[in-house]
Amino acid sequence: VREGELKGKVILVTGANRGFGLAMTMDLSKAGATVIMLGRDLGSLEYAYDAVIDKGFQEPILYPLDIEGATPENYQSLQDDIFNQFEKLDGLIHNAAILGTMMPVDQYDIKLWYSTLQINLNGPFMLTQFLIPLLNKSDDARILFLSAEQGREAKAYWGAYGVSKFAVEGF
Repeated sequence: VREGELKGKVILVTGANRGFGLAMTMDLSKAGATVIMLGRDLGSLEYAYDAVIDKGFQEPILYPLDIEGATPENYQSLQDDIFNQFEKLDGLIHNAAILGTMMPVDQYDIKLWYSTLQINLNGPFMLTQFLIPLLNKSDDARILFLSAEQGREAKAYWGAYGVSKFAVEGF
């Protein structure tokens, strides 16, 4: 993406505080987009924010939200906040994910299974559902789901991560 190419665009990135999420935030901000950086930890979001600002890129918006524990009311508040500030959303990038543990299914921790599916699948579904009205207000909206080969080819021991990525591929 070229510098200035996304000026005036508003894009939400989940898991924006590190890794792919931070790299995408940097590229999108450099291109002029206002990035809403969504992540569960305000401290790491602030650190990532500083990295964007230090480069002189478009200032992002920080939005701390723990997808694992988020409720429909939390997603409604996010929708309301975005509408009140921007009236639209041009892009939604589902990057946040957890790997879980690689092990046989009969040994898989049930709480970890639930957490993995909540963060990797249920959260993105609810976030998408609540943000579609704002995406529909954009002239050229996009939704991007990050996936992995474990969502296209079944492999032993990938557990909840593999299941969640197969589901995302179907989404």
